[in-house]
Amino acid sequence: MADFRNFEEYQIPVPGGDLAVLRWRATAAAAPTAVLVHGITGNALAWAAVAEAVAGRVNLLALDLRGRAYSRDIAPPPPWGLDIDAEDVIAVLDHAGLDSAVLVGHSLGAFIVCTAAARHPERVRSLVAVDGGARFGLPPDIDPDELLELTVGPAVKKLRMVFADGEAYLDFHRAHPSFVGNWSPQLTAYLARDTFWLPDGRVISSCIEAAIRADGRQLIVDDFVNDAINHTTCPVTLLCAERGILNQPQGFYSDEVLDAAGIDRDRVAAQLIPGTNHYTVVGPGDGADSITAAILAHAGAAAGGAPELTGSGIPLRGAA
Repeated sequence: MADFRNFEEYQIPVPGGDLAVLRWRATAAAAPTAVLVHGITGNALAWAAVAEAVAGRVNLLALDLRGRAYSRDIAPPPPWGLDIDAEDVIAVLDHAGLDSAVLVGHSLGAFIVCTAAARHPERVRSLVAVDGGARFGLPPDIDPDELLELTVGPAVKKLRMVFADGEAYLDFHRAHPSFVGNWSPQLTAYLARDTFWLPDGRVISSCIEAAIRADGRQLIVDDFVNDAINHTTCPVTLLCAERGILNQPQGFYSDEVLDAAGIDRDRVAAQLIPGTNHYTVVGPGDGADSITAAILAHAGAAAGGAPELTGSGIPLRGAA
């Protein structure tokens, strides 16, 4: 198995600043490329376990969305939102010299890649949506910010917290119901990338709350984004975690929810990943292995050729 630490870091110019992108190189020059988009408060190292499982069979490009990790310092667009995130995905393809690629998204990232595919069908060969991308039933007339607090919970709470040091930041996450008993080196590295050090040695999450809330709000109120998976024309694999965002027994997607979302089962292949929750579905084991199998299945029909990226290293902000 490959080591997830063997990545290259690039800065890709986008309106407002530079977008951070990680690249795990394929071992074969003619290998196809997949572009990976993380969840609402995540970063590019959310895909560390997937990179290890892929083991150089596909070029992987994983971005830090605006307002997160090493894309934190991009000047705020007018406004933040999933529309701009989707255009940033296309900008990665442009900068890498790719006519098209397989797109992979987790949670909020799944809605982003579906939106990109719906608006730019010629640029997307196929999609892998991981525990996201399909509309799920929401309480009527609920305030979007309130719903974000109810569903994402600790991931939003941490945006208003200051931690004594990096270890305290890790301890906060060690208590998360989805991570208890599921800790890994990949998770430690992922959280270290999210750690932003203050001058006095304390730390906060790198995520800019305005960006998180704007993305979450658009996901809740924008009918096109909610339904984008049904406006795509390419093959789609939808991988569903068995358990929920707080490790509760019921995950986001049951057959009833998918039917209510209008999912065309002939084009969208839905698959339950037993034993995973909303977070561990991208972690080591069955989650990363299932995502890898889907990427390889889709990439097998994709054109090869290494992306022509240029860029420079990004100074580390510190490690948790």
